[in-house]
Amino acid sequence: MKVFSVIGISQSGKTTTIENIIKELKKRNYSVGSVKEIHFEDFKMDIEGTNTHRHKIAGSQLVTARGAYETDILFQSKLSINDILSFYNYDFVILEGVRDTCAPKIVTAHDVEGIKNRFDDTAFAISGRISNNIDKYEDIPVINSITQIKELVDLIEEKVFDSLPDMKDECCKKCGHTCRELCSLILKKEAERKDCVLTKQSVTLKVNGLEINMVPFVQNILKNTVEAVTKELDGYMENGDIEICIKR
Repeated sequence: MKVFSVIGISQSGKTTTIENIIKELKKRNYSVGSVKEIHFEDFKMDIEGTNTHRHKIAGSQLVTARGAYETDILFQSKLSINDILSFYNYDFVILEGVRDTCAPKIVTAHDVEGIKNRFDDTAFAISGRISNNIDKYEDIPVINSITQIKELVDLIEEKVFDSLPDMKDECCKKCGHTCRELCSLILKKEAERKDCVLTKQSVTLKVNGLEINMVPFVQNILKNTVEAVTKELDGYMENGDIEICIKR
């Protein structure tokens, strides 16, 4: 699943850019999902007095509202982007306004100052209102998402790769880089997606069917513990695969 983020100041053209990208990706027969970051501190989807709000106040930790045309699932906490993406299974997922991720980014802005405030080495394109005035910023192409949407999506197809696990910097770095640094190097064609050591996991762990990313240190703990037990059992085969399923 390929993930990228569109970030920029309010009214810089983020949502218009995303709308046009989604339409063009759909024309190209891709499946598309999206995540919208709400920066308004008091934002709540549910409101006081509704039945679902009463469920929440009573103590329900997960509330679902099922209607004729949509289903809304209300978690009682802010989820990480990794946790949110675990519910997605699409060719592309577009994040709007999400900066705390190692995913490639498109920056939208009114002016050059607006680019500077959000630009980093994970940006691979500039769009939004600034695209009416310039066509390049520090070797990064500036592309109008209205008049040049095909060119923008061509670049997305070229640059965006399967999402990195976005591990905490102190947890991994087994490839020699943080996930954000590796993202930057892949965009510059100085590294490849397969350089992420978690791509080559020899030990996999799934919870309710969802695979959990584990750094090599944790993989080794799990592997050595399970192997130590199974070696004492009849039927153990050297170099054979070992599978364990714990049902609750």
